[in-house]
Amino acid sequence: MEFAMLWDKKGRPAIPSDDRKAETPPPTPAATPKWDNPMPDIAVSRTANPPIPTNPNHSTVLGGSLVVKGELSGQEDLLIEGQFEGTVDLPDNALTVGAQGKVKAEIHARQVIVLGTVEGKITAKDKIDLRKTANIIGDLASASFAIEDGAYVKGSVESIRETREVGQEKPRSQSHKTALPSVV
Repeated sequence: MEFAMLWDKKGRPAIPSDDRKAETPPPTPAATPKWDNPMPDIAVSRTANPPIPTNPNHSTVLGGSLVVKGELSGQEDLLIEGQFEGTVDLPDNALTVGAQGKVKAEIHARQVIVLGTVEGKITAKDKIDLRKTANIIGDLASASFAIEDGAYVKGSVESIRETREVGQEKPRSQSHKTALPSVV
């Protein structure tokens, strides 16, 4: 009896057709879909602009579709994404005007961050922070300023320095005005 050895294309010994048993292909593992663009982690920002500071104290938001006229005052931080006209008084808290926010008001706050448009006087006890998308028409007064390249300012800038002398009840405010050129 003569035997001939056959090889398949993959280099394995082939079984003659008459001796071949019914073969079942090995089970394939369940396919799991692979996403080309998985949903990014919420904490990851893919934008070049610095985000609006997220703060658990941002307990009040004036939404983008709201238009409000009047007087706002309170004891919590405020984020304005809509339109507001009137006065804002947050002496111990921060006010943020979002990128889509439009405010026409006299503003008094501890800190003011502007990414949108403000028309009126802004007075901040600690700091005024103007991001590159800010558009300001009005006077600014604060102890500290941060103005990103690209922010537009038309108005005066007043640097306020508070000093306390021994035995003096009320702080005496010293200020001087500094002209700030408009940045376009």
